[in-house]
Amino acid sequence: MLDPIDYETAVRQAAIFKALGHPARLQMVMALAQGERCVCALVELTGLGWSTVSRHLAVMKSAGIVADEKRGMQVFYRLRRPCVARFAACLDAADEGQDVVFSVCGCGEDASAH
Repeated sequence: MLDPIDYETAVRQAAIFKALGHPARLQMVMALAQGERCVCALVELTGLGWSTVSRHLAVMKSAGIVADEKRGMQVFYRLRRPCVARFAACLDAADEGQDVVFSVCGCGEDASAH
């Protein structure tokens, strides 16, 4: 069973969910779950402009979802919270009618036990 959380934790976690509230950001999270990517790769993936992708990445960085590293003229991003991608995969599995097992989300418990 999950424990209740305090208000400060709820505020922090709500910021993460809010930062994930755009389809392009979810696309980027799932791509970054496969490994770090440069901004140019994320621009190509989403079909959005550089400035739009940069704004989305800034929102996710501010929420602590991604981290960046500048290498020469390029900036590479990686997931700081891989559980976000696992959570998205868990939602997909549930949408497809699969019995969702918490191990998909990284918890290691069977959902039917709750």
